[in-house]
Amino acid sequence: MTRIALITGANRGLGRSTALHLAAAGTDLILTYRSHHGEAEAVVEEVRKLGRTAVALRLDTGDTSAFPAFTAQVREALSREWERDDFDVLVNNAGHGVHAPFEETTEEQFDGLMDVHVKGVFFLTQALLPLIKDGGRILNVSTGLTRFIAAPTAAYASAKGAVEILTRYLAKELGPRGIAVNALAPGATGTDFGGGGVRDDDGMRSMLSGVTAMGRPGEPEDIGAAAAALLAEGTSWVTGQRIEASGGMLL
Repeated sequence: MTRIALITGANRGLGRSTALHLAAAGTDLILTYRSHHGEAEAVVEEVRKLGRTAVALRLDTGDTSAFPAFTAQVREALSREWERDDFDVLVNNAGHGVHAPFEETTEEQFDGLMDVHVKGVFFLTQALLPLIKDGGRILNVSTGLTRFIAAPTAAYASAKGAVEILTRYLAKELGPRGIAVNALAPGATGTDFGGGGVRDDDGMRSMLSGVTAMGRPGEPEDIGAAAAALLAEGTSWVTGQRIEASGGMLL
């Protein structure tokens, strides 16, 4: 039976790379996007060129009131495209960052991060859990900033710290169903995240290269490949773990 993965925030960056690596490994996709529908459809087309089936659904992971309707859309897509009532892999990837010193972080910024990265991950996973196949996988995207301090991102890193704790609890509670749950923690990666500094700022890239064992910042392909490897068929015995993909940043 073909594996199906649902990836949030897969229209760009790490989500897009993860989708394409999974598709190349033979997995079909349900992709979500909050905006930029055209980007999402472009990823769907790339997946189809790899010989896989894909659909894109709109979802704001910070709006829990939308989750029941979204779950119904997933059910409908599974029935229509695959004649199934479940899927195999959930990747909680959607998110955004806030670069602000602790003293300057606003309550609105804090709430926005918590709504998307903590509350959204918690309750979206809860809503989709009946659709996740026994023996399936959940991968929560975290950040290297839960281990090292490299930027004024206290609120963002705190949200991701909560995700890592949630990952361990989910691994324990879902273990009887054979569902493996892990967190993938990328280091500094060249995407448009946080204004695209790691991707576009030569000075920042040089600085990061100097503190990374591999001698360069990460690229989306590095993280997508790591996610696909963690979700491969032979890694189901790995659960409750935080796996960092940072090229050895700040060891």
